[in-house]
Amino acid sequence: MVLDEWPVVEDRGEAFTSVAAWRGPYGPIEYEGRTYGLRVHEFRRFVELPRISGHTFELALDIDSAESGDLELLRANGWHLADPVTVAADPWSYRDYIQGSLAELMVAKNMYVQARTGWFSDRSICYLASGRPVLAQDTGLAGRFGERDGLVLFSTLDEAREGAGRIASDPILHGRAARSIAEDHFGSDQVLSRLLARLRVG
Repeated sequence: MVLDEWPVVEDRGEAFTSVAAWRGPYGPIEYEGRTYGLRVHEFRRFVELPRISGHTFELALDIDSAESGDLELLRANGWHLADPVTVAADPWSYRDYIQGSLAELMVAKNMYVQARTGWFSDRSICYLASGRPVLAQDTGLAGRFGERDGLVLFSTLDEAREGAGRIASDPILHGRAARSIAEDHFGSDQVLSRLLARLRVG
């Protein structure tokens, strides 16, 4: 992440947001008798989150209008839906949307959760760099980052509700911690310097 392109913006919105695809370009994967599913299969586990937490959640969600059952389920549980074509029309609109958020909600694809890959979204790094904390589903990240401010992990609906409350209760603290995580782990100067050192270049 080139951090200069993602400065901290102090004015923040009230919503936990994300930009995501409901299903994506491919279906579940079968391997050795086990099915590794998509984001939709995980998201349904957390669909009650806005209703039970009392916080505002908005998704710029690429979801087909034919998914009427899931769309109704989302709306019935208090999700606000934004048009991803508008939100991510260009890099600047995308950045404005992220920086106008309170925090991100990161729900991963089922295959990443099951496989415990430690997967983390490049989108989430954009939130961190902008001083926006991330409420992230644990894909194996706990072993790397542990419990910390700025990047709050969850595996269950109750943990997601509690994590949202933690962030909303002190967004400034979590925002500063988020930027620090981006600087320490994802900044291009840090990452490329470590890579070149390992390659013994320069």
